[in-house]
Amino acid sequence: MAKSSADDEELRRACEAAIEGTQQKIVLSIRVAKSHGIWGKSGKLGRHMAKPRVLALSTKSKGQRTKAFLRVLKYSTGGVLEPAKLYILKHLSKVEVIANDPSGCSFTLGFDNLRSQSVTPPQWTMRNIDDRNRLLFCILNICKDVLGRLPKVVGIDVVEMALWAKENTPAVSKQMNQQDGVPVAATASESDLKVTVERELVSQSEEEDMEALLGNYLMGTGEAEVFSERLKRELLALEAANVHAILESEPLIEEVLQGLEAATYCVDDMDEWLGIFNVKLRHMREGIESIETRNNKLEMQSVNNVSLIEELDKLLERLRVPSEYAACLTGGSFDEAHMLQNIEACEWLTGALRGLQVPNLDPSYANMRAVKEKRTELEKLKTMFVRRASEFLRNYFASLVDFMISDKSYFSQRGQLKRPDHADLRYKCRTYARLLQHLKSLDKNCLGPLRKAYCSSLNLLLRREAREFANELRASTKASRNPTVWLEASAGSSHSSHNADTSAVAEAYAKMLTIFIPLLVDESSFFAHFMCFEVPALVPPGGLANGNKGGYNDANDNDDLGIMDIDENDGKAGKNSADLAALNESLQDLLNGIQEDFYAVVDWAYKIDPLRCISMHGITERYLSGQKADAAGFVRLLLGDLESRISVQFTRFVDEACHQIERNERNVRQMGVLSYISRFATLATRMEQYIQGQSRDLVDQAHTKFVSIMFVTLEKIAQTDPKYADVFLLENYAAFQNSLYDLANVVPTLAKFYHQASEAYEQACTRHISMIILYQFEKLFQFTRKIEDLMFTITPEEIPFQLGLSKMDLRKMLKSSLSGVDKSISAMYKRLQKNLTSEELLPSLWDKCKKDFLDKYESFAQLVAKIYPNESIPSVSEMRELLASM
Repeated sequence: MAKSSADDEELRRACEAAIEGTQQKIVLSIRVAKSHGIWGKSGKLGRHMAKPRVLALSTKSKGQRTKAFLRVLKYSTGGVLEPAKLYILKHLSKVEVIANDPSGCSFTLGFDNLRSQSVTPPQWTMRNIDDRNRLLFCILNICKDVLGRLPKVVGIDVVEMALWAKENTPAVSKQMNQQDGVPVAATASESDLKVTVERELVSQSEEEDMEALLGNYLMGTGEAEVFSERLKRELLALEAANVHAILESEPLIEEVLQGLEAATYCVDDMDEWLGIFNVKLRHMREGIESIETRNNKLEMQSVNNVSLIEELDKLLERLRVPSEYAACLTGGSFDEAHMLQNIEACEWLTGALRGLQVPNLDPSYANMRAVKEKRTELEKLKTMFVRRASEFLRNYFASLVDFMISDKSYFSQRGQLKRPDHADLRYKCRTYARLLQHLKSLDKNCLGPLRKAYCSSLNLLLRREAREFANELRASTKASRNPTVWLEASAGSSHSSHNADTSAVAEAYAKMLTIFIPLLVDESSFFAHFMCFEVPALVPPGGLANGNKGGYNDANDNDDLGIMDIDENDGKAGKNSADLAALNESLQDLLNGIQEDFYAVVDWAYKIDPLRCISMHGITERYLSGQKADAAGFVRLLLGDLESRISVQFTRFVDEACHQIERNERNVRQMGVLSYISRFATLATRMEQYIQGQSRDLVDQAHTKFVSIMFVTLEKIAQTDPKYADVFLLENYAAFQNSLYDLANVVPTLAKFYHQASEAYEQACTRHISMIILYQFEKLFQFTRKIEDLMFTITPEEIPFQLGLSKMDLRKMLKSSLSGVDKSISAMYKRLQKNLTSEELLPSLWDKCKKDFLDKYESFAQLVAKIYPNESIPSVSEMRELLASM
C-alpha cells in the first residue's frame, strides 16, 4: 500500500511554514481533493473540477485553555502552500460520509457558524478509506479531548471505526509536545489505543451485552455439509406445506370468484349511470358558460359606458369657455385695474389651446368635430385678443413718451444739467410685462410690430434727452481754447498759450459717457427682457455695466421684471441666435441717431484742445471693455464709433502737425537748432500727461509719426547746404537728446528714437571732425593713405623707392605739415568753434577732435617706424602733451 500523506514530514514542515507566526502546532496534515458534489439521474457522483488541497489540524494553547482549528491550505503559482480557509473545530456540528459515493472516500464537514447555511459545504475526497478514517478518527479524538463533546456522525458506524482502529493500531500516530523546537511523533501502544477506542466509541458494559446477545443465537453450525443437508430438508418441508395449504383453500377461492363476478355487474351498471350523468353535466356546463359569457359582455358594456360618460364629461369641461374669460378676451379693458383679469384670461386661453393639442389630448379625440370646432373658436378668441392688446400697447407707448417730451422739466435746461430718469416710465411699462409674455406664447409674430412701436417712441425721448444734455454740457463747460499750431516755425514764442488747463473738456466728455452709457445699457437690458427676447442677462451677477464705479443707477431700476416664462421649459432653451439677431436690429431702431450728440461733444472737445483726444480715447476704451453682454451690442458699436471718431480727429491733428514740420523745409537757409525740436519735447510731455487706460498705443503711433517726419525733414534741410550739413545735424540731434532725456527713460517708443538720434549724432560728429582734421593736416594724412594703399600690393621695404614716397619726400612733408604744429592745432580749434551755434557742445567736440587726431597720428607714426626706421618724427607722447597744453 502506498505511503499515506499524513506521514509526509515535508508536507508537515510546509504546513508549519505556511502558518508561521500564528503560534499554532500542526497535529495532522493530509492531502485531499476539494469539490462540490452533484448527483444526476444515474445516481453516480460527479464533481466540478476537483482541486488539490491540504487539510491541517492544529492546536493553540493559551494558559489552561486549548483551541483546535481545521486549516485549508492551497498551492500558489510557485507550488508553495498558503492559507486559504480557517475553521474553528468548536463549531463543528456534523461529520457526514457521502453515502452515494461507491468508494466511500468522500465526506463533508458541517459548521454551525457559517454565514450562509444554504450554500452546499465543500466535499473532501481522500485517496483511500484508510486516509479518510485516519483524518476523521483524529478529528473525533481532538473534539473529545479539547472540546469535551463529539459532533454528529452520519454515514459511518462507530463500531466500524473502532474495528478499523484496532486493525490499524500501528498506523495511527499521535503528535506529542515539541521538545527543543522539533516535533516528535510517538506511536501509541495497542492496549492504550484499545482503551481509548472503547472509551470514545463503545463502553465496556455495552460490549459485554452485545456478546451475551450474540450467544443466545447459537445455530449449531459445525461442518458445512451437515448444515447444507439441514437447509435442504427444511426447504422441502416448506414447499410441501405450501402445496397442502393451496389444496385446502379451493372452496374459499370459488366463493371469492362469485363475489368478484357480482361486483363486476355492479361496476358495469355504475359506469353506465356515470356516462349518463356525464352527458347531462356537459350540457349543463355549456349552458352555464354561455350564460357567463353573456353576463361578462353586459358587465364590460356597462363599465365602458360609465368610462365613456366620464371621458365625455371631462372633454366637455375642456371645451367649455367660461363666460367671464370670454367677455374679457373679446371686449375687456386694458387698464391697470383690470390687468389681473386679463392675465387670468390669457393663462386660461393658453392652457385651453395647449390642452387641445395632440401631446396633451388623446389622438382619438383630435379629429372629433366638436374638438375641431372648439379649436377654431379658441383661435378666433386668440386672434381677437392679440389684435386688441397690440393696438392698445402701441398707443400706450406713444402716449407715455409724448407726455414726457411735452414736459420740459424732464430735460436739461440753461444752467441746469438734468440726469435722465426713466424709473416712472419703466414702472408703468412693467404693468404690462406679463401681458407681453402671454402675447408671445399666444402669437410670436405680434411682438415684431410692438417692438418697432416701442423703439420708435423711446428713440424720440432718448435723442431729445441726449441733445439737450450735450448742448447744456458744452454751454456750461468753461475752458480756454488751445491753438492747434504746435510745431510750425512761424509760431514764434506764442507757446505759453499751450499751457491753458483744458481738463474740463475731458471731464465733460467723461460725464456724458457716465450718464448715458449706463442709461443706454439699462434701456437695452430692459428692452430685451420687457420684449421677451431669449438672450443672456446684460450684466453678470456682481458685475458693472460699465468701466466706472460711479455709473448710472436708477433708484427703482431693476431689469428683473419680476416675471418668469409662462412655460419653464421655454426658459431653459438657452441662447437663440435668431432672437439675438432680432434684438440687435431692434436696438438699432431704439438707439439710432443718439450717436450724433456724442460726435458733437467729441468735435467740440477737439476744437478746444486736440490733445484731449488722448484722454477721451482712454475713457472710451474703458467703457468699451466693460460691455460684454449680447444685449449691449449697439452700445458696443456706439463706443467703437466714438473711439474711431476720436482716433480720426487725433490723426487729423497729427497730420497737421507733421505738415507744420515739413513746412520748415521750404524756409530759407536754416542755422542752429530748429524750433520744432524743442517744441516737440513740450508736445510729447503734454501727450504723456493725458494718457488714460488703453490710449498708450494712440500716443505711441503719434510719437512715431512725429519723430519720423522730424528726422526726415532734418536730413532734407541739411542737404540744402552740404558744407555745414554735419554741424547742423549734430546740433539738432544733440538738442533732441537733451530735450527728451527724461521722457526717453519712461517711454519705450521715445527711447528707441533717442538711441537713433544718438547714433546719428555720433556719425555727424565723426564726419565733421574728420573734415576739420584733414583740412588742417591734409598732406600728412594723404601721405599716410598712399602708404596704406601700397602695402596691399608690395612689401614695406619697397615703399621708400616708390615715386613720391622717398625719404626726401617724407622730410619735405613733415617740414610743411608739422612745423608750427601748435598754430595748426589752434587753427583747427578755431575752425571747430567758428561753425558751432551751440557753445555747450564745443568742449565735448574738441575732446573728440583731439582724440581722433591722436589716433590718426599714432597710425602714421607706426607706419613711419616700420617703413622708414631711420627717420625721426615727433613722438605720439610729445604730440599728446602738446594737445593737452592747449
